[in-house]
Amino acid sequence: MTALENAQLAQLIDHTLLKPEATRDDVTALLREAEELGTYSVCVSPSMLPVETTVKVATVCGFPSGQHAPSLKAAEAADSVAKGADEVDMVLNVGLARAGEFDAVEAEIRAVREAAPAPVVLKVIIESAALEDAQIVGVCQAAERAGADFVKTSTGFHPAGGAAEHAVRLMRETVGDRLGVKASGGIRTREAAEAMVAAGASRLGLSSSKAILEGGTGSGY
Repeated sequence: MTALENAQLAQLIDHTLLKPEATRDDVTALLREAEELGTYSVCVSPSMLPVETTVKVATVCGFPSGQHAPSLKAAEAADSVAKGADEVDMVLNVGLARAGEFDAVEAEIRAVREAAPAPVVLKVIIESAALEDAQIVGVCQAAERAGADFVKTSTGFHPAGGAAEHAVRLMRETVGDRLGVKASGGIRTREAAEAMVAAGASRLGLSSSKAILEGGTGSGY
C-alpha cells in the first residue's frame, strides 16, 4: 500500500463531532480545526446547524439507532438541508436489514433521498458490524436502488463495533465505483485509516483527525 500524503488523506476525512455532550464551543473548535487541517468536511449533529465554515458540512439523521419512522428521518434530513447541510448520513433500520426486509430498507432510504435531493450527498449508515455478509450486500444494493451516493460502515455508537477492513472491502465489491464507501467507527491510527482506504474506502469518518494525520493515536469516534 502506498502511503498517502497528509493533504490527500485529509481530503478523505469527515472531521466528526457527534458526542451528545458536545457544546457549540466544541463545534466551533471542530470547524476551525477542520479548516486548518484541510479536511473534506465536518460532520456535526443536526441541532448544531447552521454553522459557518469553508469546508463542506455533513450531518446525521435517524442517529444513532436508526429506529425512527422513515417520515421522521426524511423530515430531519429536509430540515438539515434547509439549514445548510451539504451531506446527510442517515442510519438505516438495522432490524429491517437483519430480517432481510430489503424492500423496506430501500423504501426508507428513498424517503430520505426524496427529502434531500441531489446535489445533497446522501450516505447510508448500515452498521456493518451488526450484519452478516449477505445482509451487508443486501443493504448496499438497496441503497444503490434508492439513489444513495454512499454506503457507510457505522455510527461509531453500536456495541457490535465500528469499521472493519472486511466489511469495507465487501461494500466496495458490491457497489463498485458507482457509490462511495465511507469507513467510520473506531479508526484511531493513521495505519488503520490507510488500511480502510486500501480496502476501498473513499471517505473516512474521524474524530481524531489531527492526531491521525500527525501519526499518533486518537480516541473517540
